Amino acid sequence: MNRVHDALRRAEQAGMSPAGEPPSGRSPELLPVNGPQSSLPPVRLNIHAGMLGDALPAPYDPAEQSHLLDLNNSHETPAEEFRTLRTRLNHLQTLQPLHTVVVTSPSPAEGKTFTAVNLAVAQSHLAETSVLLADFDLRRPAIHKLLQIERSPGLSDFLTGQCNFSQALRRVEGMNLYFLPAGSPVKNALELLNMRQTKVLFEELPRVFNWAIFDTPPLLFSADANLLSTMADGTVLVVKIGSTTFDNVARAMQSLCENNVLGIVANGARASELYSKYTCYYSKMD
Repeated sequence: MNRVHDALRRAEQAGMSPAGEPPSGRSPELLPVNGPQSSLPPVRLNIHAGMLGDALPAPYDPAEQSHLLDLNNSHETPAEEFRTLRTRLNHLQTLQPLHTVVVTSPSPAEGKTFTAVNLAVAQSHLAETSVLLADFDLRRPAIHKLLQIERSPGLSDFLTGQCNFSQALRRVEGMNLYFLPAGSPVKNALELLNMRQTKVLFEELPRVFNWAIFDTPPLLFSADANLLSTMADGTVLVVKIGSTTFDNVARAMQSLCENNVLGIVANGARASELYSKYTCYYSKMD
């Protein structure tokens, strides 16, 4: 019993209630899990442009029905839409530091991966420096299937020290685009992304890439995207017309606290609407 009384007395002296709750009007002080930040040694990944030359080459050979941009048909309607998105992001980049962008959605099957890949492809056609497309959806990665590129080694292998950055990277042939696949399957996706190495990775990538675009899990199904959005310069939210509910959009925005939200991409517009929008213009130009 003496030990119990001693514990209660220490809690009272520390300004806490016996139940371990802060007194009314006060908030508990939050400390890093591993102790005070000042006691943690600095992490350096030393990512530099020289590593790009060691990246494994990979052809741009999208899978059938992947709906990725066709480089041989640059005036297709979807390409124009992603050029518009690219132009707006490039304009924002002239107004604020903007190099790392998280692409996510409220729920699955709303087009976040489709948007992330096509945006990266569009940027790679214009960027003065290299563009990185990274699959940070460690729970259900899909980009490697769309591009028909091996999943590992990749991000998870790099973060766990199984390979260096250049070994995890793929250089897409004929383009100014690099791809970082998800890597080997992991059971602790959120814990892995919460490592200090992940935050440092976000900080160092702009030294090498003008744009780094990250595909992440949906906001309302895991905390991964919320965590990654705090590290990135901006977040793009993808919704699907006729599928995403207003309530889900509101909940997703609330989960992001509206921090660094660059805008919302509406996916799933009827092809006939976009077709008439652009083909009419091009027919007048002929």
